[in-house]
Amino acid sequence: MSIKSQIPTIFLTLISLVIIYLALQLKLSPPMIVGDSMQPRAFPIFLMVLNLILTAVLAIQIYRNPPKEPAPILRITWLTMVLMVLFYALTVSIDMFVGISVVMFLMSLVWGQRNILVALANAILTPFFVFLLFDMVLRIRFPRGLITNWYYG
Repeated sequence: MSIKSQIPTIFLTLISLVIIYLALQLKLSPPMIVGDSMQPRAFPIFLMVLNLILTAVLAIQIYRNPPKEPAPILRITWLTMVLMVLFYALTVSIDMFVGISVVMFLMSLVWGQRNILVALANAILTPFFVFLLFDMVLRIRFPRGLITNWYYG
């Protein structure tokens, strides 16, 4: 087994450790921003510990069954990466929910959904229910943007 085949697991481990370190540097936040019980450092640390466990599983799988030569990157993968950049641009410039809706709609089409109504319903209903869950149930406020400025006042 070559070290080259373990590069993804090494990279994921390093990124996870950096994010855990950065999360530990966060100060405690006021309850009005994050809710009464959740602090800003808890969720990223939880996710990165989970990521480290899954990375260890991946490393074991790669060790037992070394991968073959990878296939060339498909067009759909490149389009998905472009959509992620578009999501960032829309989130920063307009609003996160506009970014989620537009990118989910376009990603549905790129990934093969031919029914426009299904793609549109997915792009509108999913961000709406995510917003309801985080805002009303978890009491976590979203960054300001076009829609959130209107909602938060």
